[in-house]
Amino acid sequence: MTISDSIQQNSNASRKYEKLIKQPQMQLGTSVTGTQTDADASANAIANANASADATADANAKNFVNFNKHFGNGHATTDRTMLLPLEDAGGAASNIVTYKGKSNGNGYGNAAGNAAGNGNGSVSLEFNGSPTSSMAGGNHLAGGGGGLGSSSEAGGWMCHCCGLIARRCFGFNVRRCVFALLAITVVSIFYYTHYVDTGVFNGLIQRDTHPAPIINCRMINSGGKHVRDASPAPDHRSEARLRIDPKVLVFVETTYSGLGRDIAELLVYNRIKYKIEVAGKSLPVLTNLDKGRYGVIVFENLDKYLNMDKWNRELLDKYCREYSVGIVGFVSPSEETLVGAQLRDFPLFVNTNLRLRDASLNPASSVLRLTRAGETAWGALPGDDWAVFQHNHSTYEPVEWAQRNTQEYPADSVGQVQLPLTTVLQDRGQLDGIQRVLFGSSLRFWLHRLVFLDALSYLSHGQLSLNLDRMILVDIDDIFVGEKGTRLRPDDVRALIATQKNIAAMVPGFRFNLGFSGKYYHHGTREENLGDDFLLQNVQEFNWFSHMWKHQQPHLYDNLTLLMAEMQLNYAFALEHNIPTDSGYSISPHHSGVYPAHELLYLAWKKVWNVKVTSTEEYPHLRPARLRRGFIHRNIMVLPRQTCGLFTHTMYIDRYPGGRDKLDESIQGGELFQTIVYNPINIFMTHMSNYGSDRLALYTFQSVIKFLQCWTNLKLASAPPIQLAEMYFRLHPEEVDPVWGNPCDDVRHKKIWSKTKNCDSLPKFLVIGPQKTGTTALYTFLSMHGSVASNIASPETFEEVQFFNGNNYYRGLDWYMDFFPSEAMPNTTSPMPTQLGSPRFMFEKSATYFDGEAVPKRAHSLLPHAKIVTILISPAKRAYSWYQHQKAHGDVIANNYSFYQVITAGDSAPRALKDLRNRCLNPGKYAQHLEHWLAYYPAQQLHIIDGEQLRLNPIDVMNELQRFLKIQPLLDYSNHLRYDVKKGFYCQAVSEKRNKCLGKSKGRQYPTMDERSAKLLQRYYLNHNTALVKLLKKLGSRPIPQWLKDDLSTGT
Repeated sequence: MTISDSIQQNSNASRKYEKLIKQPQMQLGTSVTGTQTDADASANAIANANASADATADANAKNFVNFNKHFGNGHATTDRTMLLPLEDAGGAASNIVTYKGKSNGNGYGNAAGNAAGNGNGSVSLEFNGSPTSSMAGGNHLAGGGGGLGSSSEAGGWMCHCCGLIARRCFGFNVRRCVFALLAITVVSIFYYTHYVDTGVFNGLIQRDTHPAPIINCRMINSGGKHVRDASPAPDHRSEARLRIDPKVLVFVETTYSGLGRDIAELLVYNRIKYKIEVAGKSLPVLTNLDKGRYGVIVFENLDKYLNMDKWNRELLDKYCREYSVGIVGFVSPSEETLVGAQLRDFPLFVNTNLRLRDASLNPASSVLRLTRAGETAWGALPGDDWAVFQHNHSTYEPVEWAQRNTQEYPADSVGQVQLPLTTVLQDRGQLDGIQRVLFGSSLRFWLHRLVFLDALSYLSHGQLSLNLDRMILVDIDDIFVGEKGTRLRPDDVRALIATQKNIAAMVPGFRFNLGFSGKYYHHGTREENLGDDFLLQNVQEFNWFSHMWKHQQPHLYDNLTLLMAEMQLNYAFALEHNIPTDSGYSISPHHSGVYPAHELLYLAWKKVWNVKVTSTEEYPHLRPARLRRGFIHRNIMVLPRQTCGLFTHTMYIDRYPGGRDKLDESIQGGELFQTIVYNPINIFMTHMSNYGSDRLALYTFQSVIKFLQCWTNLKLASAPPIQLAEMYFRLHPEEVDPVWGNPCDDVRHKKIWSKTKNCDSLPKFLVIGPQKTGTTALYTFLSMHGSVASNIASPETFEEVQFFNGNNYYRGLDWYMDFFPSEAMPNTTSPMPTQLGSPRFMFEKSATYFDGEAVPKRAHSLLPHAKIVTILISPAKRAYSWYQHQKAHGDVIANNYSFYQVITAGDSAPRALKDLRNRCLNPGKYAQHLEHWLAYYPAQQLHIIDGEQLRLNPIDVMNELQRFLKIQPLLDYSNHLRYDVKKGFYCQAVSEKRNKCLGKSKGRQYPTMDERSAKLLQRYYLNHNTALVKLLKKLGSRPIPQWLKDDLSTGT
């Protein structure tokens, strides 16, 4: 290609780009004239009876001509034309009424009716604002300048028309009046329908209703600073925390109890480890060597603690005293109302089943850390089963107070002052050496959730303290994407900048993060297009990130070049309008392609935008929000994204689902408030439409931030996405590796997953090993079945994909699925080949899966319904076989060390020697690994094969396996397997005289294991084999293998 050709090509590309992004603008000066003629059959007869009226109508027709000439003389007119078919008594000429809309272009206009003669005349309508805009500058057809005018002029036009009709009705028959009124009705319907559709009418009734934040803290000054003091939140840490683990033991009444579930969910949200125990049973093990297993004990029902049997109560109290562990208890509601009832063994009294209101906190309480005292939660508290505490001992101190609901319990005398009632109580432990925090109600009240977290921190001596730093980033998606009437105007942009400044005073570093799709720039009304321009004039005020050019979903692209071309258009748009392109952050429309991962998206992001960070609400699922997590894939950090209750359709406060009260509930202690409290890193998804109309997003975030300042000691800040991602994975390094789920198990995931992909091609069962137990023979026998098919062979690991246990897992789900042919493909290697289109049983065999630490979790996440097949032989025999296998393949360590030296290698041995030792010994701990699999898969999905029986009697083993897998039709293996004397095991019978056996590396004969090694391994595996017997008996589906009995019966 020559230089001139290159220049010409670039020029063509530029013209194509300009054609895509520049929208044709409606031109001024257009004029539309309409006519409508009465077609009534009796018009001539009536006209003959009204000759004088005809003459007047002829004169008016001339006036119409002059009128049109006047307005056609170069005046700018709008595209709005109103036709009013009035019935004239003067014949056909007088039946034509013409209207023209005129704009003087200066934002001011009027509507005037001009009648001549007997009332027939032309009407001139002048519209203020832009003739091309349905909503320009806030000026509307029925209003004056600035959108604040009235509809009196338009109403005058309607009254004038009605006056014409009235005068006609007095002179002519009723039938003409009915026709005229019908015509007026039709025109009116057309008029209002037109303006409703274009958004002007909506603007008239919806604009200028922006709700203002009403949160005011008594302890916060106008600058957002706390006036009480600048001291940091209390630090609960002490040396006692070093003797306990950061874990909570929760005693519940049943595994399905409501409060128990709420406690567990709150702990999960805050990533606090816990164990659930049903009260009334024996206590779990409380210590591990010289350390306590639990930092706090929680009783869902305080009575379960007070009424424990003496032995368990003494044991638990001793543990709490010895390890300085505290107790949290909740007074459980009951049908019996107690008044002044004493708690067993404590100088403490309770009143129950109360209705309360107006909760506040004790500023002097040492329990509070996250929660800030000084404010009052006004109004009735949820529930009518509150308990309050009465005490007269110095060991007790109130944490929370409330008032009786006077509407339910009126005062005995007018003006009587109510004493505060203690609803949360701290026990300092002066009586028995055990500190406690007691709650008079459940976690239904939002403030109790915060106090509960503080109680865990206090009672665990800081071991369960939460970090008080909170990072907030607010994304505004689709900044140019939206229908006319829903987009931003210049005033909205000014409000956005002003609010950003206000929030930045409370949240250092805060800037709105704007996502753009350049294709839809200037796709609004004239004033909305001015809003687009004003945004770009203030581009430096915000952070920016890219969507797709036309807001397409990336998972719909199967071609990397096309996907990159779309991104490059948006990149070119950013360069043209001076939008920063180095944020390293991008959001996919509808989170498409992020998770489930569309590999082309990750590749294109890197090549075009050098994306380092993205976020999604879909990993692992949208709901519940407390389980959203992050991961890293192809060096792109994916952060969890949060919702705030605002979506593209929530534009007006009076149309918010549930009304303003519902939104305020989320802000004032509800879902949005708690989301920020529980998550150290918060990335919120909002949309452009939330910042126009009633500007609900501005109201929402200003309000929730103020409410956080009122009620918490959280330190709020903001930072760019890359910094947030680095902080997130420092806090949660365990989330670096993704866990791929099954896209077909989530309806939302399936909608953003490529239509060319099919979950049916995923394996229905896994053969997991372990190695050297006969897995290759089983693989061969299964492949003989016409309804069974395995993965395509890997060029690196042959028949084993080894996806779930190694680096292959990071290549993604698409890479794994490429190994599995379509379910419709026939098995051409089978002695009973199937027809095209018949159902298939896909499976994968990877013998390294059995003892892989992460494999059960990964496999279950992707294949939760898959059957699991494993083969077990004597662990000592398996260890020796693996050593000989490595030796035969030229392993340096195996050829330089004896088997005994390998299995006795210590921790100071060379790393390569220790690795070989571990591969020999660790897979043989069968019970341990099976328990790990059973933690994810139910026993009904696990099938254990006796490896010795597979070698000696494969026909029965395969028939039993077919029944377990429910494979149809059954293959009679007695006709396809034959014992091969030379090889020493069963092979596939391909003809009467020929067998097809495994290769030379399989079934190799090894020297007998030395006696010393055999005895050492028998002792080494004794406990593991004993555990295996217990597990097999527990499962109850398999007899104890003979080799296991022999290993346990051999003398030491």
